[in-house]
Amino acid sequence: MATKHTNDADFQADVLDHDKPVLVDFWAPWCGPCKMVAPILEEISEEHGDKLTIVKLNTDENPQVTARYGITGIPTMNVYQGGEVVKSITGALPKQKLIRELDQFLGA
Repeated sequence: MATKHTNDADFQADVLDHDKPVLVDFWAPWCGPCKMVAPILEEISEEHGDKLTIVKLNTDENPQVTARYGITGIPTMNVYQGGEVVKSITGALPKQKLIRELDQFLGA
């Protein structure tokens, strides 16, 4: 798997302190749209992992980070750069639309 999992305890090191943009996929095992977007994020991670790191955070198991960023609907994908949210995408999008949303980080 190209994507990595993080949690409340490791979020600072895995995401906020990272030197390149990090997309955090806020998801839960019961979320149907989350299951639809997961393989798309895997493909993007494999194809563009040198420019964008993709990290998954289970909202059920990690309430602190989920609450800190006001995540109320999933899937929500936040892109963090320099410790700040620079883009937020909500909902399961087809791969091409997601790539277009992320093109500023992928150099496309």
